[in-house]
Amino acid sequence: MELLEVFKALSNETRLQIIKWLKNPEIHFPKPQHGDIHEDRVCVSDIHKKVGLSQSTVSLYLSMLQNAGLIKAKRVGQWTYYKRDEENIKKLIELLSREL
Repeated sequence: MELLEVFKALSNETRLQIIKWLKNPEIHFPKPQHGDIHEDRVCVSDIHKKVGLSQSTVSLYLSMLQNAGLIKAKRVGQWTYYKRDEENIKKLIELLSREL
C-alpha cells in the first residue's frame, strides 16, 4: 500500500464520500434485488446515481480508490460491484499510527 496513492485517492471530496458511503452501504444505497448488500457489494450504477457525475468520472474515481487498496471490485456478468477493503484500511490505520 503506497501512502501517496492513498492520500491522492482520498484528496477528492467525492472519492472520500464514496469510501464513507461504502462503510455503511445499507444506509446510503438501495437494497440489492438479490442477496445481501454487505456480501454482494454495491453496484457501480447505484454509486453513479448517488454521486451524480458522469459515468466515466465515477469509474475513474472508483479505479483510483481500488488502485489505492481502499476498495475491491467484483465482476458479475456485465455488472461491477464495489466494497471497502476493510483489511487494507485496517493496515493503513496501523501504518499511519506508526509512521505519523
